[in-house]
Amino acid sequence: MGVPEYILRMREHVGHELIWLPSVSAVVRSDAGELLLSRLADDGRWSVVSGFVEPEEQPASAVVRAVLEETGLEVEPLRLSSTVTHPRTYPNGDRCEYLNLGFRCRLLGGDLRGDDDESSDVRWFAPGRLPDLDEHARMVIRHALGTEVSAFFLPAGMLWGEPGELEHA
Repeated sequence: MGVPEYILRMREHVGHELIWLPSVSAVVRSDAGELLLSRLADDGRWSVVSGFVEPEEQPASAVVRAVLEETGLEVEPLRLSSTVTHPRTYPNGDRCEYLNLGFRCRLLGGDLRGDDDESSDVRWFAPGRLPDLDEHARMVIRHALGTEVSAFFLPAGMLWGEPGELEHA
């Protein structure tokens, strides 16, 4: 799908300045316990499947849509596992601060395929053989697969990337 039209319209007004965006991430496991990851088309990094929450869309619907669009797979959100904000600067200079909701999802079906627009590749990875992932993706996976009853969040007053905090997050 790429960048939604409403974000492109905002960028016409603000250029590369920082904008606040709601987003979702999905942690999906295969029947064999492998994790679904996508290689981002813009910078080649591997990450959990993520997407924007569109206006008038609920986060659970957004995560289902994002996974289907980017991978061809159908999922069901089981649990909200993390909620954090994190910054991202894209190769073109666009700056965002994402409010990201991480979901543990159950695989329902579909045919795995990559979306050339957002992800250049999608694959299943054994948990012990994950590619290099950024801090956010590792945190989302850790809490989605954890046993916590409630969703993880950074303590009040803590900022994303403060030394020492995310190693335990």
